[in-house]
Amino acid sequence: MKPANRTFIISGGVSGLGLATARNLRAAGAYVSLLDLNSTAGDEVVKELGERARFFETDVADTESIAAAVKGTLEWTKQTGAAIRGVVAGAGVGLPGLIIDKKNEPLSLSSLDLVLNINLRGTLDLIRQSLPYITTATPEGPDGERGVLIMISSSAAFDGQMGQVAYAASKGAVASLTLPLARDLSKYGIRVVTIAPSLFESNMTKMMGPKVRLGLERVMEFPKRAGQPEEFARLVRECVENQMLNGTVLRLDGAMRMPSKL
Repeated sequence: MKPANRTFIISGGVSGLGLATARNLRAAGAYVSLLDLNSTAGDEVVKELGERARFFETDVADTESIAAAVKGTLEWTKQTGAAIRGVVAGAGVGLPGLIIDKKNEPLSLSSLDLVLNINLRGTLDLIRQSLPYITTATPEGPDGERGVLIMISSSAAFDGQMGQVAYAASKGAVASLTLPLARDLSKYGIRVVTIAPSLFESNMTKMMGPKVRLGLERVMEFPKRAGQPEEFARLVRECVENQMLNGTVLRLDGAMRMPSKL
């Protein structure tokens, strides 16, 4: 499916991997609906990307907030004539914590809920609320394709480190639901692909201390550096355009396999 003159909803769309994805798809002629909590950054990104971008202040942990953003996106598509054809569920958080700390206190339930509600529940909620407008889109091409869903997992889903119980659980769940979603949606001509990046330049990695960052870079094989958001965005573009990518999780990690601790 070509991105041109189609609308893509991108959560976490005004920074990091989401912003790079928005720029890439916009350059290919797509319309991008950007969902994020950062309204200041959202306004700046819309100024940069122009009339083919819209920003909706959205908390993906709040189902009503998602509903308002999807509704706003739908109203926008009626003006542009560019139907919703895809979702990139990029909103996510990492909140490290051992399941039991040095004081023998268990990880707080509020900490678990925060990570799971944004990374897992928010991903599924955005997808389920967007789908009715993709399943009813006009099928295109010889295969009758209607759209594509792209989710973001993590290398932590496969080899999460100490202190990543909540994060790894959320990202592992996203990876696990890829194939069932693809099977559920196959009759509609909608594909599902998940990307599992390792260490990439993003707002989340900016919070890492230099020692942690260096330790992660050491266990990368090649290249020995953090990935660039543009490299992630190129893979998203390939997932949009390559119809044989479906029901699979793609690791984007420089052959990195994380040890249990640094």
